[in-house]
Amino acid sequence: MMGLRGPCWVGQGPAGGLAVSEECGDVQLFGSSHQPLGSLGGQTGHIFGCPAGVCSDTEGSVIVCDEHHRQVTLFPYMGAPICLVSEGLGQPSGVAFALQGQLVVADALDGYIKVYEHLSELA
Repeated sequence: MMGLRGPCWVGQGPAGGLAVSEECGDVQLFGSSHQPLGSLGGQTGHIFGCPAGVCSDTEGSVIVCDEHHRQVTLFPYMGAPICLVSEGLGQPSGVAFALQGQLVVADALDGYIKVYEHLSELA
């Protein structure tokens, strides 16, 4: 996987692929054979401030922390991006999706791990 501009976070992408955030850039998607699939910004028109942590959920959606915009955004497999969390975040840097439906966010500004119980209710 060459040609990335400042890759900083790597996470599971949809369908067994990878999602790679680029420092102050975009989030690049790669298929299960590591073939480039394009970027989230290019596919959705979303403009990132500084994408950081990335992960995916069981439905193939990609979840991205944006440190500059201080939010966590869900990029559904089909459809427009949805801001899941913005209130109370200082510098969201890491994100994980728990199988129990919880969204877990690392906030580098205050040093807390924040757990949001019902991901489906946030969207």
